Amino acid sequence: MRSSKPASFLRPLAAGVLSLFSAAVQGATPPAAGVLDIGSRRELFVDGFLVQELKGKAQLRLQQPVPREVVMVHDAAWEGSATAYHNIFQDGGRYRMYYRAWQISVTPEKVNTDSHPTFVCYAESDDGVHWRRPELGLHEFNGSKANNIVMVGGTANGVTFDTSSPAVFKDENPNAPADARYKAFNTTKNPRGLMAFKSPDGIHWSPMGNAPVITDGAFDSQNLAFWDGARGEYRAYWRYFSKGTADSPYVGVRAIRTATSKDFIHWENQADLTYVDSPPEHLYTNQVKPYHRAPHLLIGFPVRYIEPELGHAAADDARTSVSAEQAKRWSPSMRALPELEHREMRAKASERYGTALSETLVMASRDGVKFKRWNEAFMRPGPEREGTWNYGHLYAAWHLVETKSSLEGAPNELSLYATESYWTGHSSLLRRYTLRLDGFVSVQAPLSGGEVMTKPLSFRGRHLEINFATSAAGSVRVEIQDLDGRPLPGFALDDCPAIFGDAIGRPVTWTKGSDVRAIAEQPVRLRFELKDADLYAFQFRD
Repeated sequence: MRSSKPASFLRPLAAGVLSLFSAAVQGATPPAAGVLDIGSRRELFVDGFLVQELKGKAQLRLQQPVPREVVMVHDAAWEGSATAYHNIFQDGGRYRMYYRAWQISVTPEKVNTDSHPTFVCYAESDDGVHWRRPELGLHEFNGSKANNIVMVGGTANGVTFDTSSPAVFKDENPNAPADARYKAFNTTKNPRGLMAFKSPDGIHWSPMGNAPVITDGAFDSQNLAFWDGARGEYRAYWRYFSKGTADSPYVGVRAIRTATSKDFIHWENQADLTYVDSPPEHLYTNQVKPYHRAPHLLIGFPVRYIEPELGHAAADDARTSVSAEQAKRWSPSMRALPELEHREMRAKASERYGTALSETLVMASRDGVKFKRWNEAFMRPGPEREGTWNYGHLYAAWHLVETKSSLEGAPNELSLYATESYWTGHSSLLRRYTLRLDGFVSVQAPLSGGEVMTKPLSFRGRHLEINFATSAAGSVRVEIQDLDGRPLPGFALDDCPAIFGDAIGRPVTWTKGSDVRAIAEQPVRLRFELKDADLYAFQFRD
């Protein structure tokens, strides 16, 4: 399923909001005022940054990942129904997974979280699909070390930390010392904050200091940091509650804050995330990280938290035995969702435990602070079935990875992972989703046609490659213009034979060939004509 934005969405942005990004792009030194130097970077349409105008029936269209198999059933005795906050990344020829292991038990009387403390567990895979839990022998559970636990809560230098919301990554900073090649954040209790951890191998961990490194926030979510190679600094994103003003709709909203650091210990430049055109919404996680195929783009997958009285219209309810607020929460649609009995049990502990819902969004930024957040869901709860349409469903794992396509001979695809069956029974599930490389958002047009015009730009490279898909009857053509809208000689639309097919990187050819070096580093515009086609990304390269 795919949702769409009307073509008019971009036109008012072209002269206003989108231009705010240009000064923030690392390495983008315009050769002239208003001309963007994209060099040989791959450019995606996920934030609409380079779009000047959409014509005809062209529109930006948000794509949705395809649900695949369940890759992990968290049913080990030290795991449980609240196992979540997964971190998944590729490390050489191996895929690594870190996650919080925990059990929440629901009975008609209460919600019990005391079955066992939280742990950080580790799994690994050769393909991103089939995962194994190695017996690490590091930490004892119920008298045995035959488990995959890599971190447990404790006290370091008088500071108590827990493992309720771990964020683990491999540090790509070339200057990172050997004993800190892997890093992580865990939360502290006194004072409340984030403590930095390090590891030489991703298995054996130790604190990097004697105090939390960030303390200004709520932190009751997955709080993360990473090395931003495009900007040469560490960047953190964490959970806070917006205070706003007394009459602001942002008061009490679960939101996201960011900061930067040169050493992972001292953090500065704190800022609250802002958005191009999004309303105030409760965002539980953020899952921001540079996109590996276009690292100047920071892409995040925040979880949107919905309570019926906050996010859905009130339903009429003629019952006199419930309050108006309960009527909003327990509408006919809410009662029609899966596992009603279990929802009602959870609601006895807290009404929102039984009625809140969650789903995943997508957002992108070029400066790390201002994001284009798509207001429609990127990952919807999907068909109603056990373990879905509840609070805790579809918490996306942090990091994207490339995996092989299930179609023999097809290019790699992106794999994302998200939770199911949160706090139901004695286990939770992790399901894999797949998406085309660069395939978050496309410029799409029907067979009747449409066009997209880029902002003025300059580039470096020998060829222009496009990531696109057409029907058998569809096509893409490309024209390169000067700043006055005139086609450059040899690069007019009529010089470009119709391009059709489905490819991640197809060179564009004109009548005289594909070599564009003669016009490199001069201001141009790109005009793409689309017929029953999707255009996902483009790149000038050698």
